[in-house]
Amino acid sequence: MSHMPLSVARHLRRLLELLAAGAPAEELGTVAAEARRNGATAQDLAEVERATEAALRVHSTLRQHRRREAELTALFDTAGDLAALRDLDAVLRSIVRRARMLLGTDTAYLTLPDEEAGDTYMRVTDGSVSELFQNLRLQLGEGLGGLVAQTARPYATPDYRTDDRFLHTGSIDAGVLDEGLVAILGVPLLLGSGSGGQVIGALFAADRTPRTFAPDEVALLCSLADHAAIAIDTAKAMADARIALAELAEANAVIGEHSAAIQRAEESHDRLTDLVLRGGDVADVAADVAGLLKGDVAVHDGSGWPLTAAGAHGAGAPRGPEDGGGAEEAAVLVASAKSSRAAARAVFRDGRWVCAMLAGQELLGCLVLYGRPDLDGPDQRLFERSSVVTSLLLLLRRSVAETENRVRGDLITDLLTAPDRDPAGLVARGRRLGFDLDRPHILLVARTGGEARDRLADAAVQYLFGGGGVSAEHEAAVVLLLPCDGVGPGEAARLAAAQLSQLVGAPVTVAGAGPAAGPRAIADAHTEGVRCLRALRVLDRAGQGASVAELGFLGVLLGDHHDVDGFVSAALGPLLDYDTQRGTQLVRTLRAYFDCGGSLTRAKEELHVHVNTVVQRLDRVEALLGPDWNTPAQALELQLALRLHLLSGA
Repeated sequence: MSHMPLSVARHLRRLLELLAAGAPAEELGTVAAEARRNGATAQDLAEVERATEAALRVHSTLRQHRRREAELTALFDTAGDLAALRDLDAVLRSIVRRARMLLGTDTAYLTLPDEEAGDTYMRVTDGSVSELFQNLRLQLGEGLGGLVAQTARPYATPDYRTDDRFLHTGSIDAGVLDEGLVAILGVPLLLGSGSGGQVIGALFAADRTPRTFAPDEVALLCSLADHAAIAIDTAKAMADARIALAELAEANAVIGEHSAAIQRAEESHDRLTDLVLRGGDVADVAADVAGLLKGDVAVHDGSGWPLTAAGAHGAGAPRGPEDGGGAEEAAVLVASAKSSRAAARAVFRDGRWVCAMLAGQELLGCLVLYGRPDLDGPDQRLFERSSVVTSLLLLLRRSVAETENRVRGDLITDLLTAPDRDPAGLVARGRRLGFDLDRPHILLVARTGGEARDRLADAAVQYLFGGGGVSAEHEAAVVLLLPCDGVGPGEAARLAAAQLSQLVGAPVTVAGAGPAAGPRAIADAHTEGVRCLRALRVLDRAGQGASVAELGFLGVLLGDHHDVDGFVSAALGPLLDYDTQRGTQLVRTLRAYFDCGGSLTRAKEELHVHVNTVVQRLDRVEALLGPDWNTPAQALELQLALRLHLLSGA
C-alpha cells in the first residue's frame, strides 16, 4: 500500500476534527472545496471527496444516535413521571411538552373524549395562543383528530387546509386557522393492542408551516401517546380505588355508628325500664333522659302544663303557668304534641323537640327536649322511646293515683259531713293514706255546668297528679285539698280554674279558702269556699278563681268569721298608719269628703280648714292608696271601711 500524500492526510485530519467538534454537515462539505482550491491532484481530490462522504454518513449516524438518545431519555423521564404519578394533569402537560420539544413543532396538544357530550375536547395544549382553538370540540370522524379517534390509526398531513382526506367543518377550520396551523400529526391513545384496543384520546404535534413528518417522528409520538394512555388509565384506576376506599370507609363508619346506636339504645332502654321497675317517678325519668341526650328535658301533661323538668346543662325547661309561662305556652305545646301524635314521631317546633305520650289515642302529655336542634336518627329514636317509657309510667302512676284518690275521697267526704264525730280517727285514717290532716292545707271548691260536670272529677285527679293533693265529689261540686306550699288561696284558685277549664273544655269556677289544719278547720274552710263560690256566681265571674279575702266587703258579708278589722286594715291601713305616725287627719278628711258628696267646698266647711288644705290632704290620700282610690268600686270599699271604722269606736 502506497503512502498517503501529506495534503490528503491534512484534509482527512480536518474532517475528523470537525466530526469530533460536532460541526454541521455544511462545514464537512467545505473540506473538499478547500482541497480543490489548494490545487490537489484529481486522485487526491477523489480521495478527499470519498472521505467527506464517509464523514457525512458518520455525522448522520451520530445525529440519529443523539436524537434517539434524547427520545429514550424523554421516554425514560415520562416513565419516571408515571411511576411517581400524583397529578394527572401535570403528567399529561409533561408528555405534551416533550412531544413538542422532540418533534420540534410549534404546538402540541392532547384531546380526550367527553362521554356525556359524545365528542372530544382539548385537555392539554402547549404552544397554543388561540383561545378559540383551545376550546375546540370535535365529533368522531370530523377533522384529522376525529378521524384518529374513530379509526385508532395515526394520521399526518403536510398542509391540513388543502388536504381533502379529512371532513372539514366550519368550527374546526376556524380554530385551526385562528391558531395558524398547517402541518399536523395525530396519533391515538390506545389501551390494549390489536383490534381490541380502546381509544381513550389522541396526541398531536403541529407546525405553522408546511412539513412532512418522518416515520420515526410518527413512531416517537406513538410512544409518547402510549405513555399518556397508561397515565390516564392508571389515574382512573387510582381514582376508582380512592372512591372505593372512601365508600368502604364510609360504609364501615355507618355500620359502626349503627352498631353503637343500637347498643346505646338497648342500654338506654334497659336503664329506663329498670328505673321504672325500681319505683322511679317522672322526675327521675326526665333526669335520665336529659343526661342521655345531653339536653334539657321537660314533661308536660295533656293540657300542656309542666309536670317536671331536668337539665343536663342546668338550663331546665321553660316556665310553667304558675311562674309566668301562661296558658298560651301550654296551648302551643298541646298543638305540637298533637302534630307528633299525627306524625307518629317526634317533631321539631319553635327550637325544641316534642314527642307525644300516648295511651292508645289518648294524649297523656308530651316529652320536650331543649338544646338539641341537631338531634340525629339514633338520638331521635332514643327520645321517642323515652316518651313510651314515660307514658307507661304516667299510666301506672295515674292508676295508682285514681285508686288512692277514691279511698282518700271517702275520707274527704266524712271530713266535710261530720268533722266533729271522730277528729282523731279522721286524722289517723289520713296518715294511713299518706295524708296528714294536721298540716296546713288550701281547700278549693270547683264547679262547672252542663255536660262538663261529669268530666270535672277526672280532670281534678289529673290536675292533682304528682302534686300530693286529693279531691272528691261533694254536693254537686268537686273539693280539692292541696298541701300549703306558700301559694295563697286566691292564687291557687286562679291556677286551678285555668287548668281545670282547659281539661274539661268548659269554664270552671273555683273558690279558695284556708290555710286550714285539722278536721274542723278544714270543714269550716269548705263552708267558706262554698259561700265564696256562690258570690262568684252572683258576680257573673264564671271560669275565674278567687278567695273570700279578695272579694272585699262581699267577703266580709259572706265569710264565716266576718273579719271587720282585717277588712278595715286592708282598705284604710296606709291612712291609719300615716295619721298615727304624724298626727294628721287623713281618715277624717276622707270621711268628710265622701259625706259631702265629693264637694271640696262643703268638705272644707265641715273640717273648718281652707280648701287648699283639703286638696293637699286628698293628694296625700292618692299618694298612699293609689290613683284609683276615687273610682266607683274603690270608693265603695273605702266608704264601707270608713263606716265600719267609725262604728267600731276607733
